[in-house]
Amino acid sequence: MKYKLRFEILTRFLMIIQSLLTSILLLCPAFLRRDKKRLKDITSDYYNTMQVVETIAELQKLLVNYKNENQTVGFVPTMGALHQGHLSLVKQAAQSSDVVVVSIFVNPTQFNNAKDLERYPRDLQTDLNALSTVKCDIVFAPDVNEVYPEKDTRTFDFGNLETVMEGKFRPGHFNGVAQVVSRLFEMVRPDKAYFGLKDFQQLAVICAMTKQLQLPVEIMPCEIVREEDGLAMSSRNMLLSDAQRKNAPLIASTLFESCNFVADTSVEGVKNKVIEAINANKELEVEYFEIVDGFTLQPVDKWDESEYIVACIAVFAGEIRLIDNVTYKKRDHEC
Repeated sequence: MKYKLRFEILTRFLMIIQSLLTSILLLCPAFLRRDKKRLKDITSDYYNTMQVVETIAELQKLLVNYKNENQTVGFVPTMGALHQGHLSLVKQAAQSSDVVVVSIFVNPTQFNNAKDLERYPRDLQTDLNALSTVKCDIVFAPDVNEVYPEKDTRTFDFGNLETVMEGKFRPGHFNGVAQVVSRLFEMVRPDKAYFGLKDFQQLAVICAMTKQLQLPVEIMPCEIVREEDGLAMSSRNMLLSDAQRKNAPLIASTLFESCNFVADTSVEGVKNKVIEAINANKELEVEYFEIVDGFTLQPVDKWDESEYIVACIAVFAGEIRLIDNVTYKKRDHEC
């Protein structure tokens, strides 16, 4: 019995040493260097089954093997700076697909503000560390020239979907989104693609684009993931100052509270209450707050105009722009 106890203690001690050595490896400067070949060599060893590729040729060489075995491919396109919201999409992809592909690519064509593009957080190694905690089979991390070997001059027409809210305040944004997502769909050729409902208007545009191009991809809407204080998870949250981060949850709490007004307050009345409540905070300023039909994204004037009503908001915390939404009248989102 005594020897068995000593053996168990020795085993635990060795596991701790192994964990410490792994941590040292992750912090090693050679591991963090921006040397693509070195990154590829190390990640292929460290992440076991998760494979990191940078070119379309490498990606499709891996995928053809899965598809030859009739395995379904689930795809989660991201711009990196991954958080638990992104990881929840990966988990849902793993539940309903055989193979999970995650792309990490900051798409320049969807930024209409050069400063916003410049300050968008980028840390591939941290993203790989995060993805190693969930089932992710392939990480596709291309550079700009790989995605756009030539300038993408395509122009999409999404009608009224792109002229309101985000489309109104970020001209050209959704055309850039459609360009990159369609390119990624062409490269990955997924069976299913997973998108969060936080970017509600973006989801509607991607659904429309998929139909326009007749792409054989099933779009899978996924619920908003929030911080413990209610703030919708976003890569931009890490750019907030301490004061801004402290006050940002007011956006979500005000939206949640506004659900209680619907029964006895007009649409216009609810809009005014929400805008006034958030603008009363010196750290926050509402850019827009719209109450819309969840299918057409067109504003509603009365509660009985639609069976699916969603409230969408964009708020500035200093120079950082945060979006969120809440559903007032529920119906399953359809693509």
